[in-house]
Amino acid sequence: MAADVVVHRHEVEPDGGGSGGGPRVAVLVSLNFPDLTGPVAGLVRRFTRTTLTTLRELGAGYELFDTSDAGALPDPASVAGLDGVFLLGGGDVDGALYGHTGPVPNSYGVDPKADAYAIAAIRAAERAGRPVFGICRGSQLVNVAFGGTLVPDIEDYRLHRGGPGRPMFLDEQVTVLEGTRLAAMTGERRLTVRSGHHQAVARPGDGLVVAARADDGVVEGVEHPDKWIVGVQWHPEDPDGSDEHRVRLFDAFLTACRGR
Repeated sequence: MAADVVVHRHEVEPDGGGSGGGPRVAVLVSLNFPDLTGPVAGLVRRFTRTTLTTLRELGAGYELFDTSDAGALPDPASVAGLDGVFLLGGGDVDGALYGHTGPVPNSYGVDPKADAYAIAAIRAAERAGRPVFGICRGSQLVNVAFGGTLVPDIEDYRLHRGGPGRPMFLDEQVTVLEGTRLAAMTGERRLTVRSGHHQAVARPGDGLVVAARADDGVVEGVEHPDKWIVGVQWHPEDPDGSDEHRVRLFDAFLTACRGR
């Protein structure tokens, strides 16, 4: 992270903070992960603020846990004391956590302490029967928490992120698998989503199943058939994407939080 690039909490939280009359959600995000650049910091601000604002607009409250600030974090088990756990995007997951050795092309933002905290929170939430929803890095962490593996670097990246000199995020077509919880959440089989990733789920973790794929077969969604645990590789919290799709996904998660 460059010394002059810092994301502050007040830049991502809506007026009034996390107050809300509905379920209280634990939102995990690394605001200041390694290798953070000015443009990426701008994305972190926009995406995190859109997430928190949408949760508030849907009647939920939240507690924001900045996993890049290890010294300020409570015991991960306390995260599962809230009504649900929501994990946002960010840097790469440490390859050692899913058995990858050697260099990772295009690697950025690896923070083993943040990974360990998030995985412990996911496992605690599962034990407590709390809903878990992960976006991009969050979905990958869910998969790794259940013993799954990741594609360290998608070589043919053209469907998933912009190339050199191009914006990182682009519109991507994904197919949601029939009969999945994600299909019920989205209400559609084919979606145009916002993507900007170079990693993805390879082997789903124990008990998890593939819920969506890109047109090249790359996994774009995973879920647990028997527990409310869902991850999507794309970014519904990108304000350049569909507001309707974002609200559908967030509202389904909050409905599960209310009914837990």
